Amino acid sequence: MSTEPVARIAASADVDERAQIGDGTIVWHLAQVREDAVIGDECIIGRGVYVGPGTRIGHRCKVQNHALLYEPAVLDDGVFIGPAVVFTNDYYPRAINPDGTLKDAHDWDAVGVRVHEGASIGARAVVVAPAKIGRWALVAAGAVVTKDVLDFALVAGVPAKRIGWVGRAGVPLERDGSEWVCPATGERFVETDGVLERAGL
Repeated sequence: MSTEPVARIAASADVDERAQIGDGTIVWHLAQVREDAVIGDECIIGRGVYVGPGTRIGHRCKVQNHALLYEPAVLDDGVFIGPAVVFTNDYYPRAINPDGTLKDAHDWDAVGVRVHEGASIGARAVVVAPAKIGRWALVAAGAVVTKDVLDFALVAGVPAKRIGWVGRAGVPLERDGSEWVCPATGERFVETDGVLERAGL
């Protein structure tokens, strides 16, 4: 008999039978997980979250209440999505075609947001596809991301711009001579031509 923890899905959640939900994942009340979506192990999908068709979410991710992840979004492992975050998926959104007919799935090509390992996106931020969020980056609450975010970057504002660097603990880094240091973990980083990397790697 398997001892693996099974997924827990609230009775009021709407999870399509073609979706894949990993072991130990919790899907809370009124969340909607569409067809062919894949959610990894040990994730938390909050109340009222929307996960679009074919969206892929890695292991140990947290998607907070009322976040809207439109397809074909991809989240790597360990990603945090704050409450009411929105991922767009259309370059040129319109409800109708030029001839006045209602658009359907065949009338546009969806473009997705990609969020890399360990990154966090704060409450009510909007990420405009096809932006990519780098590893361990931090997007401030309320930001509007219109272009790619570098690894370890701290971005804020409308449109979002880099205002600092963060480490893997999410704490802003502090300058120490020619390096940057994380006050929470002691990890050290080197900045070269505007790109930050962990020292000694």
